[in-house]
Amino acid sequence: MKVGVKILPRTEVLDSQGRAVEKTLERSGRLLNSCRVGKYIQLDVDAATKDEAFEKAKDIAEFVLYNPLIESYELEIL
Repeated sequence: MKVGVKILPRTEVLDSQGRAVEKTLERSGRLLNSCRVGKYIQLDVDAATKDEAFEKAKDIAEFVLYNPLIESYELEIL
């Protein structure tokens, strides 16, 4: 079963990549309110149910995919 993991910088952490995108767009006349740059990871886990897939993906995300000090994550069953 496939699970998507969306990882973004925490709101209280300065997102330098997001700021760079904002500045580039601003210079080209494309205005927006804000931009946050993160990463998206798709996991294919061996699971019989959606709950089991969710739990396995959560364990993987918390073990190695994100840094809880500066990032947050969301899971979605695909």
